[in-house]
Amino acid sequence: MAGVARAEGADTPAAARASGEAPGGPGASTVFTPADKTGFGTSRTKESLVWFTLQGGRMSETYYPDLSTPAARQTQLVVTDGRTFVERLSDGESRTELCGRDGAPVYRLTSKGTGWCAVTRYVTDPERASVLIDVDVRSETNAPLRVFLLHDPSLSGDGDDDSAFPQDGALVAKDKHAASALVAHDGFAESTVGYLGVNDGWSELSENNGNLEHHYATAGPGNVLQTGRLRIDGRTRTRQTVVLGFGEKPADAVSTARRSLRRGFDAAARAYERGWSDYLAGLPGTPGSLRTPSQQALYTASVVTLAAGEDKRNPGAFIASPSMPWDFASRHVVPETGPYHLVWPRDQYQIGTGLLAAGDRAAAERALDFMLRTQESDGHWAQNCKVDGEPFWTNIQLDETAAPMLLAWLLDRHDARTLDRLVRAADFILGFKSEEGYKAPYSQQERWEEQSGYSPSTIASVIAGLVCLGDLLERGGQGEKAAEYLKAADKWQKSVEDWTVTTKGPDSSEPYYLRLTKNGKPDSGMKYELGNNIETPVDQRTVVDAGFLELVRLGVKRADDPVILNSLAVVDRKLAVDTPSGRHWYRYSGDGYGEQPNGEQWTVNRPEVKTTHGRLWPIFSGERGEYELLCGDRQSAAGRLRDMASTAGETLMLPEQVWDDRPPVPREQSGTGTASATPLAWTHAQYVRLARSLERGTPVEYPTVVAERYLRR
Repeated sequence: MAGVARAEGADTPAAARASGEAPGGPGASTVFTPADKTGFGTSRTKESLVWFTLQGGRMSETYYPDLSTPAARQTQLVVTDGRTFVERLSDGESRTELCGRDGAPVYRLTSKGTGWCAVTRYVTDPERASVLIDVDVRSETNAPLRVFLLHDPSLSGDGDDDSAFPQDGALVAKDKHAASALVAHDGFAESTVGYLGVNDGWSELSENNGNLEHHYATAGPGNVLQTGRLRIDGRTRTRQTVVLGFGEKPADAVSTARRSLRRGFDAAARAYERGWSDYLAGLPGTPGSLRTPSQQALYTASVVTLAAGEDKRNPGAFIASPSMPWDFASRHVVPETGPYHLVWPRDQYQIGTGLLAAGDRAAAERALDFMLRTQESDGHWAQNCKVDGEPFWTNIQLDETAAPMLLAWLLDRHDARTLDRLVRAADFILGFKSEEGYKAPYSQQERWEEQSGYSPSTIASVIAGLVCLGDLLERGGQGEKAAEYLKAADKWQKSVEDWTVTTKGPDSSEPYYLRLTKNGKPDSGMKYELGNNIETPVDQRTVVDAGFLELVRLGVKRADDPVILNSLAVVDRKLAVDTPSGRHWYRYSGDGYGEQPNGEQWTVNRPEVKTTHGRLWPIFSGERGEYELLCGDRQSAAGRLRDMASTAGETLMLPEQVWDDRPPVPREQSGTGTASATPLAWTHAQYVRLARSLERGTPVEYPTVVAERYLRR
């Protein structure tokens, strides 16, 4: 308690020094930090409505009060001697380590600069909405240092309408819906607020040799930045605890931060670790197929990443990634931040089956329940939604409407309420008709969002979904309803090749599956624009992907089907790249969903950006491994798991994409993560599923009822 009294007393002079209102608002527009995260953490408790991410030597987005709402853009240190150098942690050499006991997402970030070393650790308080940062900065030359804390709030997902001011020794920010408070154990020796790019603390420090020329007390509304100097010098004082607390009102945020500060970092970290240890102890151990400690650690990290991605106010809402890659970090592509910190039914299915494979059946049940709660009135699911269920993008993807049927079958859910919702979904699929006049299984969008048409992966999902629903109806005493769905599934199973297999394509003299056809006539040579900065129309017979493997993985076609085998050969010739982390695949021919040739970010609809390149996706190694298990080739499947593991970063985050063999290689190493969404929950779910499938000898999500219908006749 004595330490708390000193902290509160020490804050008062800092608050008194700052005065007046910062000019120059509203400041530059908010752009969120890069998406290749090296840390993602939260407690296991429902009381702590906060999540943090790490990237590039700093704490990047912090989410509050839910996982669809970023509440801070970044929080990081600036170290200076006040004369010769001014350095942010993000500017220099840094290393992030996963250091939590039993796999808990506790992180240690070590940064080095001109004669100094900084070590920061991060956890959230399990009892309240706050992030605690343990700061340890040491001078390596014995010269005294000044250490500043920079904080960029973006409350309610919008950093352009915040106001900042001091309150009770805290640096407080607020907007109409939420507030944040930044406190330090020994208070701030001086502080200021300003507008990004105008008179923010970093601009002041970098332009004035590490000194604050102004000490503004208030700013906003606008894109405000808060800066406070910690009472450490790197010699006699090296360590401080900093807390970022949140609440609906400023007083709530200050109270939350103060209570966490009184608890202290070490006590909060112990409770934080204990919560994760207890969770993991309740699950089966790592699969026997994982032979090395590094593989086992990645499996545990994958389970933790999936579990951490569930919203606490909306149980069962699992986001795709706690990141905003490329131009999604601005307002250029979408009016709000997103869309990765949203819930996608397709990703929800991937995450649900991953957690089910890990032994967390309750989480998979919650994932299904969330989907049932957010079903549209006509029976389909929106393309994605916020964690509270509000639709975000509303395009129709039939595989997403079939996904709940597949998950329900794996969970043996045939209660009346579940069946009623799934029947509505099936009726929607059977009655679907596009604006062009095409009927299901034609889809307004296939699984890569960007095209309409007849897609093998979508058709596989709806066939398998309808068969699984038919089985659930039988077990639920409603077998009379199943006949119509099974009849449609059988018809589509017989017709999928007619819609999607070309016999006149340029890539093989034998039949092979296309990514999709726009008209259900695979030999017609119809052209379409791929999108993603690829404007020249392409012949649909020249575009392939590995989506046809869903036909095998979901029991619709045999693994040794001649067209499947020939299509695999085509895909491997056109889409596979061997990298130092193994063989990986592109999404489809000519994909432009990735960085520009020089490595700069992906964007669309900017005249200066002419070309972007989609890179390699590690999930395809997992999908190929599940296929190889169905072929009886366990050795090759195990190799795919190793290839996936090789793409993990230093803190065991698995990326959406990895670099291929084109520029900016060799500057960026082939086979390592790009600036795409990291961690991607789908990649982690695929890793968990393949690891557990190798242990069992068959894919854990394989719907045997579908295989029994189509493969054993």
